[in-house]
Amino acid sequence: MSNIIVNPKNYTGHELDTIFFRPLLSGPSAESLGIRILYNMPMPTVVQMWDHSGNVLSPFDEASAWSGGTKTTHYQKTIPMSRVKAENAFSASDYFSTIFELITNRSDVNMEDLTGTELEVAETELFRRAIAESIRMNLWLGDKGGELETGYTSFDGLLKIINERVKNDDFYYAKGDLDSQLSSYTVQEIFDLMIRKASPRLKGLYNEGEVAFFVSPIIYSLYESFLDNNFGTAAYTDTQTGRRTLMYHGFPVIEINLDPAISSSKLSQNFCFFTDRRNLVMAVNTADSPGSEVRMWYNPDQMENRQRAVFAIGCEILDDELVCAYTNVTE
Repeated sequence: MSNIIVNPKNYTGHELDTIFFRPLLSGPSAESLGIRILYNMPMPTVVQMWDHSGNVLSPFDEASAWSGGTKTTHYQKTIPMSRVKAENAFSASDYFSTIFELITNRSDVNMEDLTGTELEVAETELFRRAIAESIRMNLWLGDKGGELETGYTSFDGLLKIINERVKNDDFYYAKGDLDSQLSSYTVQEIFDLMIRKASPRLKGLYNEGEVAFFVSPIIYSLYESFLDNNFGTAAYTDTQTGRRTLMYHGFPVIEINLDPAISSSKLSQNFCFFTDRRNLVMAVNTADSPGSEVRMWYNPDQMENRQRAVFAIGCEILDDELVCAYTNVTE
């Protein structure tokens, strides 16, 4: 077991992509974020958007080979990227026990033959989990200037972007008084209002199955209580087994749990917004960002194992017209 403590590992280039970041940004890890993820797009990361064309049909006229048509509207949005580093450190004893626990919890491991490969996989998985959770929290709570006191300052996250655009009245429909609304209306009534108040362009995307509610735990709990109190046998079953995904009129209700960090920040703990998942974008780059790497090594002076990852990351809301938002605006 001592090999894992002293043998350094450094992932760059192809290994950085295939061993470390691609598993982190695909599959269940990416799906849990609930949004669109762009990985290793050329920097600066520019997202191309094409609006739906108008009527492309016209009467067939043999005398005219080309009757023309309305040109498709083209939009593009640059995602601001920040170069960041993730660092972690363990004392030798804590590191040993943590790695050992990851290995012994697997049913397919032969404890009499713990090879270097088994140990390396466990060590990589430990750091990957830490980065995944930090990315999720920064994605929502990021505040590069530090004014909101979220504790996450690597890049500006979605809640800060939403907060600023609600104040500026940039979204198609937005309200900055969610707490007062909840004192007068039920969660279902608020959901109904957002569905009705959505822009024609967002309504045109309903059938594609990507439009969803993103809500705080309080909103999620209120809606869950409504379901528990109104649906008899089905609710009885759900009470025992839980619900994998809540839906409202066919739209997923995605809980964004940011406790306890958000409770100690200046951001409101209550929020609810309604948009297309593809409209919320996070970009990660390890290919075009200078010095991108993942390094793991043992520091004998401090007697601790250290891990570091360097990469570029950023997020953006692509189209304000596709957002309906309720929140308590932070001044």
